[in-house]
Amino acid sequence: MTYVGPSASAPERQGPGSTERARVVDVVAAYVGLTKPRVIELLLLTTVPVMFFAARGIPPFWLVVATVVGGTLSAGSASVLNCVYDRDIDEQMRRTRRRALPRHLVSPRAALVFGLVLGVTSTVVLAVWVNWLSAALALLANAFYVLVYTMVLKRRTTQNIVWGGLAGCFPALIGWTAVTGELAWAPVVLFAVVFFWTPPHTWALALRYREDYREVDVPMLPVVAPAAEVGRQIVLYSWVMVATSLLLWPVADTGWFYPAAAALLGGIFLVEAHRMWGRARGTETLSAIAPMRLFHSSNLYLSLLFVSVALDPLLTR
Repeated sequence: MTYVGPSASAPERQGPGSTERARVVDVVAAYVGLTKPRVIELLLLTTVPVMFFAARGIPPFWLVVATVVGGTLSAGSASVLNCVYDRDIDEQMRRTRRRALPRHLVSPRAALVFGLVLGVTSTVVLAVWVNWLSAALALLANAFYVLVYTMVLKRRTTQNIVWGGLAGCFPALIGWTAVTGELAWAPVVLFAVVFFWTPPHTWALALRYREDYREVDVPMLPVVAPAAEVGRQIVLYSWVMVATSLLLWPVADTGWFYPAAAALLGGIFLVEAHRMWGRARGTETLSAIAPMRLFHSSNLYLSLLFVSVALDPLLTR
């Protein structure tokens, strides 16, 4: 007897209900994509560990939840509003043309309303369940990213990401103030670490996509300078970043674990930065320079550095 069943290659019949569900899923995915979840993950990774460090142990669970929710909504709001303003160049760049607005999955007006609602909601969440200082810092970071970086700096200066990157430094301050209710030198040092980390991280990515930026007239450093100069600048910022990370030891009177981790991670990152600079001095070919190696290394460096910030009080108290 021969079994006759549905063929693997035969199209499945879908009723109106399944088609509608698929559309809803697509729309939800489009809105979530506008918030740039991967960027949010990195921002939260510089928020939560600082809360552990500020508490010198484990912070209250619901305080962490409220801070994470408020921070996620704030970062998502900034990303959505960035997508709305940059939709013209996003449509032309290979790296961004699959976003919801270039694909017309979400209208600019709907995205604008969505971004503003997220911003207002984040401010309310942080103000009510965390504190007003953390809420104000998150709102300031959001406004700086959208109004200063996106609308003023990004398309006008090669220093766009240097100063525009300030917005991404605020999570360290927000995590600290969520626990203590006040600012101190320790979170300022971590703020500075992220500030000096941002150019090497972003320029490595921009070097990989420099033709995209050139086509849309965004003057990222890799567009206007040879790869060797980009590599040199990356090395300079990397040295300052590592030196700044070690300042946390005397400033915050950490235990032995953090400085040991910071020195090890910094040394590894500096080796990778120097290697990329060496490759860039010999060629302009991206495949030979391999800038994405440094980009991925920078993500790992920052993640592990802030994990060590959280672990230090747990291991050495």
